[in-house]
Amino acid sequence: MKKKILFVLSLLFGLMFINAGLNKFLNYMPIPEDMPEALMNDFQAIMEIAWLMPLIAVAEIVGGLLVIIPKTRALGALIILPVMVGILMVHIMVDASGLPIALPLAAILVWILIENRQKYQLLIG
Repeated sequence: MKKKILFVLSLLFGLMFINAGLNKFLNYMPIPEDMPEALMNDFQAIMEIAWLMPLIAVAEIVGGLLVIIPKTRALGALIILPVMVGILMVHIMVDASGLPIALPLAAILVWILIENRQKYQLLIG
């Protein structure tokens, strides 16, 4: 049962990140007009670095795809980890309105990382 729940959560998690990555390339979801000024300033600063947003998008798409597949889930979690840290930092420091989405996603990622901890032993030790 635990494996099935983890698979469903990993599927939803992966699809969320694939969607976010594809949106960075295709711009099919409009930017909210009521976005706080501090957050807009951060996004404008990120856009100044021309290669950063495509890099984040590729990490989200590749990581999302890998998280969906059980055999590659550990690698996908590592790819998405720095993106998730950035998402959390933005929503903690700049705009807390996204925390209700970011915190459950972070919890799913932590669960995936914990479930695959034996695969990371060679990286750590």
